[in-house]
Amino acid sequence: MKPSDAHRYGFRPVTRADLPLLAGWLAEPHVAQWWDDPLEGLKSIEGHIDSISVEPFIVELNGKPIGYIQSYDPHLEDGHPYQDQPTGTLGIDQFIGLPELIGKGHGPRLIEAFVELLFDEGAIRVIIDPDPANVAAIRAYEKAGFERFDTRHSEYGPALMMARNADGELA
Repeated sequence: MKPSDAHRYGFRPVTRADLPLLAGWLAEPHVAQWWDDPLEGLKSIEGHIDSISVEPFIVELNGKPIGYIQSYDPHLEDGHPYQDQPTGTLGIDQFIGLPELIGKGHGPRLIEAFVELLFDEGAIRVIIDPDPANVAAIRAYEKAGFERFDTRHSEYGPALMMARNADGELA
């Protein structure tokens, strides 16, 4: 993220007090289209609060909650389909919860900020797996420096595999 960027993104761990906020966001049409069923998604996020393999965060813009992001280590989950990635790889999933912020450039900037934090903490690679039909998300990931490297089919459906490496090498 450029120092001159007027937007400041922060990431704080999700707590149970955030669940009503998350429930509202998961029910928003722009989130529900690409995320789990809202009730299942909320149960999943709640289950990640004390998880070892998944770290859930509230995304804040200038201190105001605007979305959700999580990182996960595919090597800490039995049978995870992305265990073929190098050790030190983390995956991410996210959404902007506030519909009025969609299409304003926040996605690439908050993703870039979060990925830089993961690299600073020692991740060597960050992957993301959008639905190939989610053109807006793919464009945001490309703007955040992610490159396509594979197409797969996961338990959630088709997945376009994208990566960004800490060393700057191509995916």
